[in-house]
Amino acid sequence: MNSNQHWLKPNWPAPNNIHAATTLRTGGVSLGEYDSLNPASHVGDDSALVTCNRRIIRSMLNLPSEPVWLNQTHSNIAVQAIANPNALDADASFTEEPGIVCAVMTADCLPLLACSSDGTKIAAIHAGWRGLLNGIIDNTLSALQTTDLLIWLGPAIGSEQFEVGEEVRSLFLSKSMNYALAFKQSAPEKWLADIYELARINLRTLGIGKIYGGHYCTVTDKKQFYSYRRDKVTGRMATLIWRD
Repeated sequence: MNSNQHWLKPNWPAPNNIHAATTLRTGGVSLGEYDSLNPASHVGDDSALVTCNRRIIRSMLNLPSEPVWLNQTHSNIAVQAIANPNALDADASFTEEPGIVCAVMTADCLPLLACSSDGTKIAAIHAGWRGLLNGIIDNTLSALQTTDLLIWLGPAIGSEQFEVGEEVRSLFLSKSMNYALAFKQSAPEKWLADIYELARINLRTLGIGKIYGGHYCTVTDKKQFYSYRRDKVTGRMATLIWRD
């Protein structure tokens, strides 16, 4: 993946008309725990600074429009991205329209981008473990109505940092025993979960094989990334995709 100082550019063979990025925590105006490029208005940051950060993001990425921000609730709801002054209640958005920016915000959960091989369809997905379990990937890709897709897995909590209880592992195994590959026991009744591998297993089950990214850890890289698990009170990274 290429880094452009304040954002990461996905390293994937997407068509030339597809543009995508994940913002880092640097280059903005927020202070304290939110230092500095926090675009999230729901985490306790000063709203004026958040608005300024959103302007900075739009300028530095040369976005064609204001991103379609979502009110994310760890649901399995995917919506068509449309310009709206109010955040849509969903955890994924998709579009075939040029100039519409799909966006999700994360600070340990997995941001997942999808585009069709012909460059006509795009989607951005917020995939925490609850969303993965409940089918956020399935629902979003179903809405795209094609399996001829490229997928990029953005920065999320690493496999050595994401400890979960037995109940989380059991929920995934009740869905498919294939998910056992994504868990490693760390203590009695405790498991280390690989959120990247959970997504890959899910995608392969859906017939998707062109999967890229999935190499960062938001918890251990405090310089570049916000992390809710590490800091509790913190900002968010934005992961965005748009097409010409």
